[in-house]
Amino acid sequence: MVSTIVHAGFALLLAAGLLGDHYDRRALAVVLAIVVLPEVDSFLGPFMPGAHRTVGHNLVLPAAAAALLYYDTRLRERSALRERLSDRVSDQGAARWIAVAWVGLFVHTVAHVSLDWVHLEGVNAFWPLRDRFYALSGEIFVSTADGFVQTFVDVQIDPETGGRRVDAGEGGTSRTVHVSNPVEPRDPGTVTDEPIDRRFPVANAGWRLYLIGLGLFALVARRLQGADPDPAPDARN
Repeated sequence: MVSTIVHAGFALLLAAGLLGDHYDRRALAVVLAIVVLPEVDSFLGPFMPGAHRTVGHNLVLPAAAAALLYYDTRLRERSALRERLSDRVSDQGAARWIAVAWVGLFVHTVAHVSLDWVHLEGVNAFWPLRDRFYALSGEIFVSTADGFVQTFVDVQIDPETGGRRVDAGEGGTSRTVHVSNPVEPRDPGTVTDEPIDRRFPVANAGWRLYLIGLGLFALVARRLQGADPDPAPDARN
């Protein structure tokens, strides 16, 4: 599985580029909290089959949150969130934290849900509206023999009826799919005498270790860029 540390490394990279003037420790902490929070659904596994990669790993909830945030801050005459933030900080501070919320939602979708979408059984993308896992698996290439080829979306046509079926990596449901995680490393229905091996992954592939290092590099680079250099000798005179 893609570890939480890998998600955080990718989030650091995106946050360094997207937060702009809002970048500081508190804004970074909020973005990281939004990115890491979905992993909590691992603890729901003992109570809800297939909870991991379902409850916190879908596109419906962040889309609903984005729609609600847009409606409240852009369409309403009086924004409840903006007024509540303004009571605690200035109007400028309220605008800053709304911008951080937008970055957090985007980073959550790209650095967490999308990364898991391309790994193992994928994610339950449209839960709770539709209970079905989707995995982004395939390839795109240009061949001198076959021309342009893509296998991410498979279109099948029934020769008898002419009906068309589109398969975009559709898999099982939350009742049939179990994604191993430290809380539930085995499928609950598995019976074995072997000891349980709970693994807490950090980087189980080279590109994941690279992504962690790249995120840390972006964090350090952004901090060094934000440091005020000593004025030049001519500037002091």
